[in-house]
Amino acid sequence: MAAQEHPQSGAPKLASDVPIVEFRGVTKRFGDFTAIRDVTFKVDDLHGKGEFVCILGPSGCGKSTVLRLIAGLSPQHPPSEGEVLVDGVPVTGPGADRGMVFQDYTSFDHLTVEDNVAFGLKCQGIGKAERRERAREWIAKVGLSVARDAQKYPHQLSGGMRQRVAIARTLILRPRIILMDEPFGALDPSTRMHMQNNLVELWRDLEATVFFITHSIEEAVFLGDRIYIMSSSPGTILRELAVPPPDRPAAEMQKEAGFLEHVFDIRDTIETLEASQRAGDD
Repeated sequence: MAAQEHPQSGAPKLASDVPIVEFRGVTKRFGDFTAIRDVTFKVDDLHGKGEFVCILGPSGCGKSTVLRLIAGLSPQHPPSEGEVLVDGVPVTGPGADRGMVFQDYTSFDHLTVEDNVAFGLKCQGIGKAERRERAREWIAKVGLSVARDAQKYPHQLSGGMRQRVAIARTLILRPRIILMDEPFGALDPSTRMHMQNNLVELWRDLEATVFFITHSIEEAVFLGDRIYIMSSSPGTILRELAVPPPDRPAAEMQKEAGFLEHVFDIRDTIETLEASQRAGDD
């Protein structure tokens, strides 16, 4: 096993010899259209920590295809070529070890906040009293008020609040792998920054591996341990960068010179890709 350094404590964290997620030459085609081509990477299973992996790239480069292949969701799953493995085993479909949060606010309109958050526990056969207790714990963890919000319905919530419910409903099941497809994309800047800080705290508590898609370079540099930059369609991994993990609130880190250097470097790469894509469309 290889020792990894934990950014907060300095204590060594052991990485399993088997990657938690691995892509081996993965290509996905939809008829004549190739969404991703020859995507190859592996992410180690860091025990007692997990890794936060952000994926950036031009629109239409296949970022969501990568996430949905990990999740085992059709029509992206299965790959046309290559292998997607989770914990060394080929993905055959969805599993309880993987939880997904989408950009749109995926809640059941007829259920209260509490019942939405507890939905997965109910499916697992957890008793009503335990479901209620754990749901209320997670409502508070994502920054909602148990007293004011637990009995509300989704239509009574703001966009940011609905996304907090979706995150709580996924994370309450404590998946080893958390897949997040632009979960903060529709939020206003202030709410988005609060959500980023909250997500860092939740991730550290869960010690899970996170794959996070975003169009925001600043968001990726703040949240990520590692960033993959994908090429224009058909997407493949163009660059892999290690960035300092978040150790202060987003508002503080985003003002620092080192942080901005990473942002400008990545922005140059993305702008070059987008310019090349536009030229190819002409």
